[in-house]
Amino acid sequence: MECRWEYKPQPDPKDVEHLCKEINVSPIVASLLVQRGIYTFEEAKQYFRPSHEHLHDPFLMKDMHKAVERINKAFENGEHILVYGDYDVDGTTSVALVYLFLKKHHTHVHYYLPDRYSEGYGISYKGIDCAAEWGCTLIIALDCGIKSSDKISYAKSKNIDFIVCDHHLPGADIPDACAVLDPKQPDCSYPYKELCGCGIGFKLLQALSLKNHYPLDDLFSYLDLVAIATCADIVPLTGENRTLVALGMKQINEHLRPGIKALLEVGGLKKIKDVSDIVFIIGPRINAAGRMNHANIALQLLLADTDNKASETVKLVDKNNSDRKATDSSITLEALEMIEANPEYRNAKATVLYNERWHKGVIGIVASRCIEKYHRPTIIFTKSGEYAAGSARSVPGFDIHAAIEQCSEHVVQFGGHMYAAGITLLPEKINDFREKFIQVVEASIEEHMLVPTIHVDSIISLQSITPKLYNILSQMAPFGPKNMQPVFVAENVYDDGRAKVLKQHHLKLFLTQASNIPPVEAIAFNMAQHYYRIAKREKFNVCFSIEENDYNGKKNIQLFVRDIKFTSPQ
Repeated sequence: MECRWEYKPQPDPKDVEHLCKEINVSPIVASLLVQRGIYTFEEAKQYFRPSHEHLHDPFLMKDMHKAVERINKAFENGEHILVYGDYDVDGTTSVALVYLFLKKHHTHVHYYLPDRYSEGYGISYKGIDCAAEWGCTLIIALDCGIKSSDKISYAKSKNIDFIVCDHHLPGADIPDACAVLDPKQPDCSYPYKELCGCGIGFKLLQALSLKNHYPLDDLFSYLDLVAIATCADIVPLTGENRTLVALGMKQINEHLRPGIKALLEVGGLKKIKDVSDIVFIIGPRINAAGRMNHANIALQLLLADTDNKASETVKLVDKNNSDRKATDSSITLEALEMIEANPEYRNAKATVLYNERWHKGVIGIVASRCIEKYHRPTIIFTKSGEYAAGSARSVPGFDIHAAIEQCSEHVVQFGGHMYAAGITLLPEKINDFREKFIQVVEASIEEHMLVPTIHVDSIISLQSITPKLYNILSQMAPFGPKNMQPVFVAENVYDDGRAKVLKQHHLKLFLTQASNIPPVEAIAFNMAQHYYRIAKREKFNVCFSIEENDYNGKKNIQLFVRDIKFTSPQ
């Protein structure tokens, strides 16, 4: 599928010139920073040197005082506390974080993760009943709870209080809990709204530490878990999130927790280099436990306090991940074949598929795979008890949560955010829902959203690409949503004659813009179809990011090619 290049607005030259002088960087770097809202020396310092000092006061969050007061009351009275979380990476790491921390200060702490298949997402009646059996009088819910008013009322009837730590969009009905920590509440004035569930759990522990005068260094030793959750949950890497991830990645590499060390080893790594190592090596393995078996396996790995315990548990986690890969590959193939076989499905502006045999644990991944192929909002349903459970994924710019809300007459329940949601309905309502959902999408989606888009920061010359530029760009990491790796375009480039095809699919290129300019090495994955035109030295515009290639101990700067557009028609 052909990509659209969208050029970001170029900043005011005066702002760029001012920042060049303020922090002594090139106009290319200054322009990138201004595009990211950085105009002054102090803002640049905070951006390039994230510090614990940049974390917000946790008591700015609505209900934080109430939450800390309730936990301290539980401490004083010797109450049993249940730490409850969702079964994905965010929920699992949240429970590990809060459970491990509270256990250092209180004897009676338990944990609970629901079963994806028998209980479903979020707080369950079964979980509350377990809390009652264990004598718990306080539940701390992490990464869930904001839409669980009925369950929280049920807990209240059993004399169990709730503290909700959630980051999902609240509905009109806020649960009647002791405290509801969710910066997305309309009346919460917390200055940063994009924390993940584990991030909010961390803020709760930060407040507890400040109130009870616990050493903050002890709390900061758990930032590895917060970083993993933040990266895996694909929340914006701006502001406080960026600080938490930068500090957490440092914690991972300097003080490897046994479970995380084991996860890296099975993934072939000793340390993490960037966010992608978390997103593609650590995150999927933690997620796979809850998808294919039970999330408790991943939680036990994160709680392991010795390498021996971790090495045994990680084998089960890795096996779950291998099973998950095989399952999602086969279901994706079936889903794509279903679309291709039906012209109505193939030509629609949204995809809604149902197969009662599909594995509930991987339908979110299958939805994402379908988007890779067709680039449109997608919901994949399968049978779950008497209901159809669906996982929804969207494309940049389109609010799939709002679209589902417009189809609520066909829905039993749903929740999530702009780009991902979970949905439950009756199987006999699938066709009605599909028809209405596609109508909603077709009426509201803009055409450009249906085309993969590469966002380009600026046009630069190949001559400006130097080790010094790369070194500064690399310090803009960690990269992720809202702070993506800079992407550039160089115009009218051509290969110097050494282009070659690697492994039948990829291109190794040596690009220049003039015969007197030294060529820059480039790698273009899955672009071998362009070889013959490039080998003839045709000129083209190249879209790329700048990376360091480390091969056999030799390091050099190379372009990572995102796309190629020839300047003349074939």
